Amino acid sequence: MVTRQNVALRCVLVALVSWALFALLGLSVVRNGEPPALAALQQSLVNHSTLLAWWITWSCYVQVIGPIAILLLIAALLVKPWRTRILFSIVMLLLCWRADDFLQHYFERVRPMDWVVKHETAFSYPSSHAAIAFGFYGLWAAMIFWSDLPAGVRRAGALLLAALTVAICWSRLALGAHYVTDLLGGALLAIGLVAAGLAVVPIAPFRIAGRS
Repeated sequence: MVTRQNVALRCVLVALVSWALFALLGLSVVRNGEPPALAALQQSLVNHSTLLAWWITWSCYVQVIGPIAILLLIAALLVKPWRTRILFSIVMLLLCWRADDFLQHYFERVRPMDWVVKHETAFSYPSSHAAIAFGFYGLWAAMIFWSDLPAGVRRAGALLLAALTVAICWSRLALGAHYVTDLLGGALLAIGLVAAGLAVVPIAPFRIAGRS
């Protein structure tokens, strides 16, 4: 029998493992640089479909994600069954953003020099776009997939949001804004934060629409 305590313990374990991998990866790339195979992959993706990448990368800028958060807050007032999950997603969004910014200043990894369109001046590891992509859009993909919405809506919504999550990470490589390991680090950071949040808050991305 799966109890709330068992779920919380599993979430804590996922969080600890994710953060341990995040820390090890960050220390490794700062000390040794990007692994050659991943550096070659990054170079092969730079400056391809640049306009599309630029549009997609905007999905994590405050000009886009800010209005999305405001609309979600309005929805939280109107749709009680989804209120907890909406508020949880916004808290995760803020945590991913601020934690990523703090940790970038800890690792102080310099950005790639082959940038396209916009010269990013912040530090590189971990990627804030990847953290927001997984900690917000990816979280919503999971919550929609394991909701009580109609099956077609669940599958289509989760697929679109999962595709957006991956596309955001691709866009950062296409624009030369990050290394592959920056994106992996951002994803690990977000997964750890979401897992820790689920260990504390009595919700999970399961079929709980009537009880959220």
